[in-house]
Amino acid sequence: MYIGAIADDLTGATDLSLTFSREGMRVLQVVGVPDAKFDFGDADIVVVSLKSRTIPAAEAIALSVAGAQVLLAGGAQQLFFKYCSTFDSTDKGNIGPVIDALLELLGETRTVACPAFPTNKRTLFKGHLFVGDLLLSDSSMKNHPLTPMHDANLVRVLQRQTSTPVSLIARDVVAGSVGQLEQAFAELRGIAIVDAITDDDLRAIGRAAKTMRLITGGSGVALGLPANFTGRHAAVAHTQAVHVPSGGAVILAGSCSSATRRQVAAAIAAGTPSFQLDAFAIAEHRMTVEDVVTFVLSHREGNPPLVYSSANPAVIASVQDKLGRDASGALVEDFLAAVAGRLHENGFNKFLVAGGETSGAVVGALGITALQIGPEIDPGVPWTRSHGDDCPVALALKSGNFGSDDFFLKAWELVR
Repeated sequence: MYIGAIADDLTGATDLSLTFSREGMRVLQVVGVPDAKFDFGDADIVVVSLKSRTIPAAEAIALSVAGAQVLLAGGAQQLFFKYCSTFDSTDKGNIGPVIDALLELLGETRTVACPAFPTNKRTLFKGHLFVGDLLLSDSSMKNHPLTPMHDANLVRVLQRQTSTPVSLIARDVVAGSVGQLEQAFAELRGIAIVDAITDDDLRAIGRAAKTMRLITGGSGVALGLPANFTGRHAAVAHTQAVHVPSGGAVILAGSCSSATRRQVAAAIAAGTPSFQLDAFAIAEHRMTVEDVVTFVLSHREGNPPLVYSSANPAVIASVQDKLGRDASGALVEDFLAAVAGRLHENGFNKFLVAGGETSGAVVGALGITALQIGPEIDPGVPWTRSHGDDCPVALALKSGNFGSDDFFLKAWELVR
């Protein structure tokens, strides 16, 4: 195993796995911390997907370290800690605390942090993260219900989360010679936020980080890492077509991001049968799993139906005020997971899921422990297939912020 990766949510792990597979690597994605005896087969890279982005920092550290220990025991030569391209976190963590713990585990004193993903319009310049043409703090992320991002300066954001010194390696160094960037990395003590505005920048960062035992960032940094181990520059993608038996298909949307809300609106406008969840009705048992399953089964023919909880920030804030932030989120995730489980019992084997937390809950309910990466739907979002199952399931696990407006409509063309 060349690289062992830990991702703080399921959709981020899938995004990272897709990037590695496009670069010609054999990738296995594992759900949760694998057992010490887990067989990784001939995988070049193993990606462990956790649900650690918004849990207490101590729990996130414990899970991440446990995953890292299994990967290192399995032969990983380098560790990669993957988080969201919008650096989703709070002043308490969890990005900084997990980086600190992984550095301590490895006995290292330096690493880099670069969430840039130019293909999806996430770029870093002078240490400031941009979403499209907007600073992170001016984007829709400023109203995120769990990790509102009010500061675009990632040096400041990360320094509030860690006692390890945080510095900046600016774009002029990144865009200079490989030797210049390697020298900057060699002299580094602590964590460096590294600018990147193009894929070429990301590849340069990856090449220069060859001797670092820990890399952290978004999936974009993975572009430059495989060549360090294989010497290949012309990648042959290891993604595969997703083949599953005929069965039911459904869309489950738990994300409230602006991108997912646009995707929901586009699907409904195109005539997709839809069922909107009501958190208050669920909490008061006026809306049940059986209600949703009955709706989905009644629309089994034709376009896959949509079940969604996505709402605008004002509605979400009202729900959180009355039910509590953590309780309201878990309520909907657990509800959609129960729906997925019941639908699977009724012959459904194709699930398109929006939202990292929702994706984790659904995959857990379906009992899936590992995934194979299939064809890309949109940048960062592939179809996947359950690994090693007699009854395979196809899953498209979408980060809330990813995908074009017609994502829910076009995704099915790759698995029909």
